[in-house]
Amino acid sequence: MAKLRRWGRELLILLLIVLAVAFGMDWLRAPQPPAAFDSQPLTTLNGEQVSLAQLSQDKPLLVYFWASWCGVCRFTTPYVARLVGEGGNVLTVALRSGDDRQVEQWLAGKRVTLPVVNDPRGELSAQWQIGVTPTLVVISQGKVVQSTTGWTSYWGMKLRLWWAGL
Repeated sequence: MAKLRRWGRELLILLLIVLAVAFGMDWLRAPQPPAAFDSQPLTTLNGEQVSLAQLSQDKPLLVYFWASWCGVCRFTTPYVARLVGEGGNVLTVALRSGDDRQVEQWLAGKRVTLPVVNDPRGELSAQWQIGVTPTLVVISQGKVVQSTTGWTSYWGMKLRLWWAGL
């Protein structure tokens, strides 16, 4: 019994260390939104004009910065597409993934449907100081409330959106 308790304590300590490192990395790699980012007009691949303030007014918005060449994005993108399919409030930004046609072909090849703002030269992502793909940013009422980088599970995304809506 004492051995089991010791293992439990050491597992708890390991879990706390992993969480501290994960939160520390997110803090260090957090994107820095540009001034007046919420009102900047953005155009999606289907020609729709949107703004982050408008999209995040009624419920939290997940902004997903990804790239077709990103290995980790191949695992995260289907989760984002699942959120979109369920009616989730999501906008994605394709970072240096080619022209609009190439991004549409990549999405069709993966059989995913996403609302995408194409960033072929990385200018929008540079304004946000995105240094890691994927990067997920949660915006509520025009304000950045959370962000994370790297792989995130479907439930991690749902939890972040739910938490931001409280």
